[in-house]
Formats: sequence, structure tokens, C-alpha cells
Amino acid sequence: MTFAKLSTELMTDRLALPSGDGPVRLLIDTDAANEIDDQYAIAWALLSPEHMTVEAVTAVPFSFAHHQPELLAAEKALEDGTTRQEHLVGGFQGWLSRLHAQGRRAADLNFVGPAEGMELSHTEICTIYDKLGMSHQGRVFKGADRYMQSPDDIVESDAVETIIRLARTGDGPLYIAAMGCVTNIASALLKAPDIIDRIVVIWTSAYPSSAPHCNRPSLNLVQDTHASRLIFDCGVPHIYLPGYHVGAQLKISRPEMAQFVKGQGAIGDYLNHLYTNNPLHDMFAITNREQRTWVIWDIINIAWLINPEWVPTHVTPSPILDADLYWQHDDHRHLMREAHDVQRDEIFLDFYEKLARAAK
Repeated sequence: MTFAKLSTELMTDRLALPSGDGPVRLLIDTDAANEIDDQYAIAWALLSPEHMTVEAVTAVPFSFAHHQPELLAAEKALEDGTTRQEHLVGGFQGWLSRLHAQGRRAADLNFVGPAEGMELSHTEICTIYDKLGMSHQGRVFKGADRYMQSPDDIVESDAVETIIRLARTGDGPLYIAAMGCVTNIASALLKAPDIIDRIVVIWTSAYPSSAPHCNRPSLNLVQDTHASRLIFDCGVPHIYLPGYHVGAQLKISRPEMAQFVKGQGAIGDYLNHLYTNNPLHDMFAITNREQRTWVIWDIINIAWLINPEWVPTHVTPSPILDADLYWQHDDHRHLMREAHDVQRDEIFLDFYEKLARAAK
């Protein structure tokens, strides 16, 4: 697929910082059930109408099943006394040590497939609307039930049709806050390449483009590598918000949850319930949960739209994601905007304030 190249003037305009002159049009593309951060981001966006109008929320597939072969191989290596290269933050051996301490083994873990992950995410999105007392009718759509199998594989879904419809209508560009794998967005671009100059993709995943690390640990990137490459290659205006080193700073603790989130209406109580019943704690066999923080990764997308000073960025050539999922570089590539820091406290202060305001 060959996409039209945006003019320098149009790309500059699309990559510009939000002006704050009025709400932008926003579609949220999310794997809301894979852990707990997407729910915070969706709620914050819906509670920020002065900055964004959430026109739709679309569900994306998710699955941690790609970890299982590596986890089983790491378990065998651990028992054989051998070593192997690992691409997981924290390492597979640490994960296995915690599992084994609980009397569990790698084969005991059950992972949902991408289709079930999408369905669970759709339900979770609707739950957030319900907890906010907002109607989700005509606003929440199901997305891909699988990942792309080739670079030109269009995975049809209601989400794809919604992205295309909203991109082609309305005043101003459609911002898409991508909070999961980008199968829906890539499929929409492949099906309707004309929308490339009508959307701005804000995606959080992986390492900074300057990092020497393999990007395999990034769930959002690794699940659908065909879709991931398309976002970096096609020339769509792209606000890239690295998860590791940048979004990873957006940690919240249990005492903060108890003081500033719990009791703030139905949505606050639900977010607190998610925090204290985190499904990834069980999957990763996390202990000492009361003493640990948790990263609320995906609120970085919403933070940049509310106040770009909270998520400092720079313009840089879009990197190449190679076959081994490392970054390669070509200074002649089209530009993207990339984050390099976050103002963690300012972001959470605004989030707490809007929860409290909604609870009154």
C-alpha cells in the first residue's frame, strides 16, 4: 500500500501542540480489560469535555498468550540450569520464581485469546460509561477479533467503519488515542487511505526511538507487529508516547487511591476496586501488593491533549521497526512527535480534581 505524502505544511499543522482554543475531536481505541490503566484514561477523557469531545470508543483485541512459549522455555532453562536471552521487563525468571513460591507453574496460567480480549474490553468500556452515569449507546464499538496476518491484511470490524466515518466527517482532524495494539487503526488506514490527512494517531507503546533495546516487552507493539510497523511507516501524523522510561513514571500508590479516588462517586469506587483487584497481580504472581505502586500508563494520551506541557515532546524522524523489533533510523523519513518526559504530579492532580468535581 502506498499512502499519499502529507505536505510539510499539513504535517507541521497536524503535529502541532493542542492549542487549547476548544475541544478536539477524539476517538479512543482501547484494550480496556487487559489491566486497569485504560479505565482511568477513558474516565478522565469523558470528564474533560472542555478539552476533548469523545465521539467514540472502540475496543481492540488483546492477549498475553505470546508470553507462554517463552515462559515455558524459561522454566525449562531454569530447571536445567541453563540461561537464555529474555525480552521481558523484570525477566521471566523473576516471574517464575514468584509463581513457584506460590506452588504454581507456567502451564497453570490461562491466557485469553485476542477475540475474547476484545469482547472483554468492549464490556469494560461500557462499564466505565455506566459508572459515570453516561450513555454508551451509539458511542462504543467492537473492534478486531484477531491481529493482522500480513502487512496489507484488513481486519474488518465496526471499529474500522467508525474510524473511517468519523475521520471523513466533522470539522478539524480526528485525534485517535491508541491505548493498545493498533490493529483497528491500521486496518482503517489500509481500507481508506484517504483518511491519512484527517487523523492524528496518539499512541503509547514501547521504548523511545533513541533506545537500543528490543521492543518485544511492549504489549501494545508486539501483539500486532504488522499494524505497529504501518503506523511508523505510512506517514500518518503520529504523536508517539513511549511507555518505558516515559509513561512508566505515571505510578500511583494505594494510599493515594484511598485518599483521592475511593469515595469519589461510583467511578471513583470502581477505579479503586480495579486497583485493589488488579488481574495482573495474579497473572504475574505479585506479592506485597499493599506496598507497591502501579503504572497507569494510558493516561499519558489524555494528559498530552489536556496540557502538552505535562508531556514534553520533540519532533523527530519516524524510526524503522526492524524484523527483530529494534529501532533503525533514516534521517530522510517523515516526521513524528515523540514524548521524552512527563509531569507526573500535575497529571494526577488534574485527574483527582475532575473525579472530585464529578462526585459533587
